[in-house]
Amino acid sequence: MEIRQVQLATRSLDGTARFYERLGCPVELVDGVVEVAVGSTQLVFRELPGMTGALHLAITIPTGTFDAAAAWVAEIAIVLVDADGRDQFDGPPNWNSRSVYFEGPDQQLLELIERRDLVATRSASAALAPAHAGVVPFLSVSEVGVPVPDVLGAVETLRHAGLEPYANSPGEGFAAVGDADGLVILVSPERRWFPTGDRLPSTAPVVLDVGLTAPIELAEGVVVR
Repeated sequence: MEIRQVQLATRSLDGTARFYERLGCPVELVDGVVEVAVGSTQLVFRELPGMTGALHLAITIPTGTFDAAAAWVAEIAIVLVDADGRDQFDGPPNWNSRSVYFEGPDQQLLELIERRDLVATRSASAALAPAHAGVVPFLSVSEVGVPVPDVLGAVETLRHAGLEPYANSPGEGFAAVGDADGLVILVSPERRWFPTGDRLPSTAPVVLDVGLTAPIELAEGVVVR
């Protein structure tokens, strides 16, 4: 499942644009929105000063670049830790991944993730041709976190559209739907984001374009199409 585009909200267009430029992503201000290219994914931010909570996005990096990516992101952003002070994390069982989390603009909780199950040639080709010299290449946004009132019900709705739970059985408070290329992370509204546990999911509208034949509304303002 490829996440082609994500429409999101931000309290500050300027702050969001500056941050993603610092990450080395191409950024454009077009008709009052900020468009950001993160590998093959386009992020579109609209300003919503009254939004609450925090967005969560994960960015896939090529297999074999994790150590370099973790060191690089620590130089340009605040790396987030859990209650035990850890700043690097293996993924859930059966994910075969490793992650580092960092503070994004406007309380976004961002993640760089190495997914070892992705086709090796894809990672190798990206590593050989980074978009910006000296910057760890980004393949795509591969996770978008969204709160829904009924996680298991949302899983079934997506299953009817042809998207299956990923790796592990879904739970009442958390489920990942899709595959290693792209995941919708469904969480209950009261579940705080890992690893800090200090912020709730954003209630702002989110629209994910993953190539479905018809759009699906999972919650108010949360659409997968």
